[in-house]
Amino acid sequence: MTNHNPIDHVDYQVNELGKIEIAPEVIQIISGLAAQQVEGVAGLSGGVVGDLTQLLGRKNLRQGVRVEVGDETKIEVSLVIAFGYHIPEVGRNVQEAVKSAVENMTGLSVSEVVVKVEAVKFSNDKQTDIESQRVK
Repeated sequence: MTNHNPIDHVDYQVNELGKIEIAPEVIQIISGLAAQQVEGVAGLSGGVVGDLTQLLGRKNLRQGVRVEVGDETKIEVSLVIAFGYHIPEVGRNVQEAVKSAVENMTGLSVSEVVVKVEAVKFSNDKQTDIESQRVK
């Protein structure tokens, strides 16, 4: 997946009144919100730029989410997991939550949700990076 979306909008539906388009950024926001609601998710990992944005006090709802649209819709979510949770289970729950939210809200069919766990957050707010894991 790339950092930028080559397609500006997904043509979703054409009817007698015109067409409905969905921007990939909308899919990113839906995915990010759905992932953050899963128990065990401490936050989304947005890399250096995302972390700088948070330091500036701005909340980026697309942080840590990449979307690839085309014939298939693929979503990649980078997470920070709360310490003490079973990472594969949290990952599966995030996959299901993201797929369900995007499909229910947009009507698009999501072919793949890739979850990357990039850090663990301890309750005292210290973060320790761990080796990235990919759960499909």
